[in-house]
Amino acid sequence: MLATLIPLFDDKMSVSAYSLFSQKENMFINPSLRGTGMYDGVGNIDGIDIIKSLGIETIDDTADIFVSVNHISLFTDIASQCGENTPKNRIVLLMDNTVLPDEKYVSRIKELKEAGFKLAIRKLKVSDFEPYKAIISQLDYILLDNQKIDIAKAKIYFSKVYPNISLCAINVESQEIYDKLVADGGYKLYEGPFYRLPITKGASEVAPLKINYIELLNIVNDPDFDLTKAADIIGRDTALVVKLLQMVNRMSVNSEITSIRHAAAMLGQKELKKWINTAVTNQLCSDKPSEITRVSLLRAKFAENLAPLFGLGGQTSELFLMGLFSVIDIILDMTMEEALKKVKVSKTIENALVNNTGEFADILNFIISYESAEWTSVDRIVLLNNIDSAALYDAYNSSLEWFRDLFRN
Repeated sequence: MLATLIPLFDDKMSVSAYSLFSQKENMFINPSLRGTGMYDGVGNIDGIDIIKSLGIETIDDTADIFVSVNHISLFTDIASQCGENTPKNRIVLLMDNTVLPDEKYVSRIKELKEAGFKLAIRKLKVSDFEPYKAIISQLDYILLDNQKIDIAKAKIYFSKVYPNISLCAINVESQEIYDKLVADGGYKLYEGPFYRLPITKGASEVAPLKINYIELLNIVNDPDFDLTKAADIIGRDTALVVKLLQMVNRMSVNSEITSIRHAAAMLGQKELKKWINTAVTNQLCSDKPSEITRVSLLRAKFAENLAPLFGLGGQTSELFLMGLFSVIDIILDMTMEEALKKVKVSKTIENALVNNTGEFADILNFIISYESAEWTSVDRIVLLNNIDSAALYDAYNSSLEWFRDLFRN
């Protein structure tokens, strides 16, 4: 089983929903799944199983979660699969064009709507809009593919005929396209790689506060850094001081913290380094979409978890840093090459992030394919590296759980 979460943004670049994409089996190992075998076991909806396994709060406390269903799984006992701890009003059943506008499907969709589920559909062509009107009238969302149809014309159609349906612009490739769609108005959600595209040019200066953070990163990523220097730089930023004290207080309930240096010493080099790399990256992302923070930290933990699966178990810390800095060009608004001049990283990390070379680049490319649900590419790498799929699934899920726990009070 493989699973990944893809964010959907609102017009303020805040994440308002997630699509949960999953794949049960490796298509290269089980080629029969490319045919009718792909429907084996559809009695269980993978996305709902994953939500139940992780806990919906691991994904998000409030966002809607889009879960794919097809023309067969639509007729399973979805309510029982959700159980008591998965609120139906946060599950959006995402259908596609395998669900036909026939009476049996329309009747089932109405049942699910009355049961409290939200409904959405994707992969409809413009020519499908009229034939599908009995289904469309029941929907909460419709996903319009910016790359395959003229969504501006589709928006006019839906605003007149179905004004209560929320429109989602998907496959939005660039920030410029996103900005134009937002300016035009009429869309509820936006999905695509626009928020994490590499920077090819940008500012050469770093804001004053960010300079402090970069100085702190450089100190703790020296092989044998000075705790007191790190503590003094932490002391320049109230938010970091508060987070440090909260962390130390959780670890040492009965200890009285007398100073920032004392708190740093209580953590020790190893824990302080790990905390600074994550906390400082979060602060660096504070003026960016929240998803950038999530991508940076999840990539870091996922890369660390993947290390033994790729035969790099002795380099977990370095892989963590590679994942963390994989979007530093976006964070600092400059090219990756320029951004890495501001921080101290190993040549191995630099080669992966700038030149896409070396063994770390293989893991980074794998992570990017995984988080984009490019399952064919993932399956090929899993097969070539003899990676256990269950271990891979656990590596990603534990990254989600780590990210959730990182921001708990």
